[in-house]
Amino acid sequence: MSNILEDYFSLKGKTALVTGGAKGLGAMISAALSRAGCKVIIVSSSEMPAGAAVHGVPGDSFTFLKYDLSQMSGVNAAVAEVKRLTPKLDILINNAGAFSASDIPSVDSDQWDKQMALNVRAPFFLVKELLPLLNAASRKGDPARVVNIGSIAALWPKSTGAYAYGASKAALHQLTRTLASDLTATGINVSAIAPGFFPTDMTGGLFAANPGSKEATIGMIPAGRLGEPQDVGGLAIFLCSRAGAYVSGAVIPLEGGLWSA
Repeated sequence: MSNILEDYFSLKGKTALVTGGAKGLGAMISAALSRAGCKVIIVSSSEMPAGAAVHGVPGDSFTFLKYDLSQMSGVNAAVAEVKRLTPKLDILINNAGAFSASDIPSVDSDQWDKQMALNVRAPFFLVKELLPLLNAASRKGDPARVVNIGSIAALWPKSTGAYAYGASKAALHQLTRTLASDLTATGINVSAIAPGFFPTDMTGGLFAANPGSKEATIGMIPAGRLGEPQDVGGLAIFLCSRAGAYVSGAVIPLEGGLWSA
């Protein structure tokens, strides 16, 4: 009798590219894909320390590429390197992102442009330039996958002062839908995850800057906790495996009921 977990959720033999995959949500996703049998290439703007682990998975299980995706030169160089490493790409996780928050008078135009470049422009041009590899990986009944990491900040009407971040993630959600409308019929599914609050450096910095905000935030979440690695890793595996082969164009909130409650 076949193993339903293998049949539905295994990623053995697949290759994934995870941007910003060395820390935060990206590291959680990278580790989950690796444990599901995937070969994972991580693009990060910083070097990984020798011998470092990615959420418990040894660093030598991954291929690390150092590029700044907020610059088109970094996007183009990363694409060229990925093309040298693999003839096909089953999974592209667009996770790398930048965040800032302030009152309106303090918004900086250079920071605004960097967030738009990293959070929206880079995902589009990575898809554009990696289409040949995604097409090469696509099989009947098993499309290639693009998963964009959006944010609850693009769903909430509430302001947290993260003006460029929220706007860029909303743009990424819409980009997900329009890419799906064009690419699904070609054998490439495009979906997005819109995470709420997870234990990342970004969230930790936000809580540290606002004493008492962590407890207040958890108090608003119907699930009564922050997200955990299994939550985002499990959803990524679902979207990228046979179990999620019929999902495309969706923006999936992952926030313990906070947005929908």
